[in-house]
Amino acid sequence: MTKATTVDRGSFLEQLGTWDKKVSLTLALCDIDEFAPINANYGHETGDKVIALVMKALEGSLPEGSFMARIGGDEFAVGFPGATPEEALIQLEEIRHYLSSKKHALGEGVSMPVRLSIGIASFPQHVSDPKDLMGAADEALHRAKREGRGRVTIYVEDRMTLKSNYYPKAQLARLATLSERLGRTEAALLREALGDLLERYRGEL
Repeated sequence: MTKATTVDRGSFLEQLGTWDKKVSLTLALCDIDEFAPINANYGHETGDKVIALVMKALEGSLPEGSFMARIGGDEFAVGFPGATPEEALIQLEEIRHYLSSKKHALGEGVSMPVRLSIGIASFPQHVSDPKDLMGAADEALHRAKREGRGRVTIYVEDRMTLKSNYYPKAQLARLATLSERLGRTEAALLREALGDLLERYRGEL
């Protein structure tokens, strides 16, 4: 019997946009690791079976009251009403371990473990508006991938230390204003700027 409610991407995002702010909500983004090579090496039919396997594991193992959606090719989002990020981590770690700890038969003699990277964020602990949960969970997901994939990570406010003797106060004030208007952390904006800088001078590296 399915415990989690499965909805489409639009309905999932609509729930976030209309969420009752009196109720806490933890959100997780789950991404299949190395999915492109699976498609390339074994074909899209096998890739589809991997997606179906992950979907089945999530639907059958998530707690009653949770809701989920496939929001991209190999990415899933899960909502845990009233749950702490730690409670969601325990649930998702069990699913991640089940998928990665053994080989799963995927037809035509193909069997393999399936690895997930998962990022978790919670309202109101990490964001002041449920609509911002996707961005915060995405940051946690990217950290999970940077740290080696195949793991569950909880969002951490990543504040870079900006010393006024290195940066003029006027620039710091403008950065803070931009952060507020875009609804993104200062650290995320600085990472984007650093990425642009490295891309610009790629030939020198």
